[in-house]
Amino acid sequence: MSKLLEVKDLRVSFNTYNGEVQAVRGVNFELNKGETLAIVGESGSGKSVTSKSLMQLLPAPQGFIKSGEILFEGQDITKLSNRAMQKIRGSEISMIFQDPMSSLNPTMKVGRQIMEGLIKHQGLSKTNAKNKSLELLKLVGIPNPEVRMTQYPHQFSGGMRQRVVIAIALACNPKVLIADEPTTALDVTIQAQILELMKGIQDETDSAIMFITHDLGVVANVADRVAVMYAGKIVEVGTTDDIFYNAKHPYTWGLLGSMPTLDDDEEELFAIPGSPPDMLNPPKGDAFAPRNEFALEIDKVMEPPMFKVSDTHYAATWLLHEDAPHIEPPEAVKRRMQGFSNTGSKDDKKK
Repeated sequence: MSKLLEVKDLRVSFNTYNGEVQAVRGVNFELNKGETLAIVGESGSGKSVTSKSLMQLLPAPQGFIKSGEILFEGQDITKLSNRAMQKIRGSEISMIFQDPMSSLNPTMKVGRQIMEGLIKHQGLSKTNAKNKSLELLKLVGIPNPEVRMTQYPHQFSGGMRQRVVIAIALACNPKVLIADEPTTALDVTIQAQILELMKGIQDETDSAIMFITHDLGVVANVADRVAVMYAGKIVEVGTTDDIFYNAKHPYTWGLLGSMPTLDDDEEELFAIPGSPPDMLNPPKGDAFAPRNEFALEIDKVMEPPMFKVSDTHYAATWLLHEDAPHIEPPEAVKRRMQGFSNTGSKDDKKK
């Protein structure tokens, strides 16, 4: 696989009246051509801040990249001016936001909003941009595109608006597509259609997708690799099968255990106790330790490194140290991992 994006020791902070909020604290990952990487975690874990950093869309001057590198095709885009980023944003790297209504201009017809990027980034004439826009609307499954081109966002349903946002994101054939909770505001049926649409488009264009979500059920169907974030750090990363069959970090166990399934006989869902830490004053040691029933004494004083589980699988937990006691995941988590195993891996589903 050819590496498109590489993030090295990314640290992002926000200046507030109360002090510096350390939203992202040393994140490392890479994204390859044709690959889907899912970044998962609770609200406040740093997922969306990471994605906005890649697009240089942090609210200035409060939000800023404190240190680290974001290499896009080998070039560190954190060093680029806003004008240089404008040439990359939308044409090379595009983003699908969570709420399509806030992403679309309510005063502009949908066709004009799609055409705008084609004219600006690709230099197309209005006629050619209009024809390409019609093709894009057909590609994302919007019926009667000639009529829909002339309508405003409020005349579309939520699912159709999200399809329009995807069409805009795809207009300039980006190499990297960042999808920030693109299906959260949609009902389950439309959610499935949008996910199927994104997978189909990726197969056609060979683009790389970074999928931001808190829903592990979504991840199982769309991702090739998964990075689990907590308190501004990636605490576990691996292939989808690594995470769902063989999760090693207690936080990942908690996320898996909180997934509802049709096979559950229990009356209550498994829940992670406590709340995420205050990132104004990140805790010493392992940030997850206060919520972790399996925490060791060392977790309170020393942050764990990334331990290698396999060539594709790494996790930052002292439970993987050779001197740590052997601890199995809770039964609720084991049942979910077994249930996922019985449905077949993502690769099996592709065949």
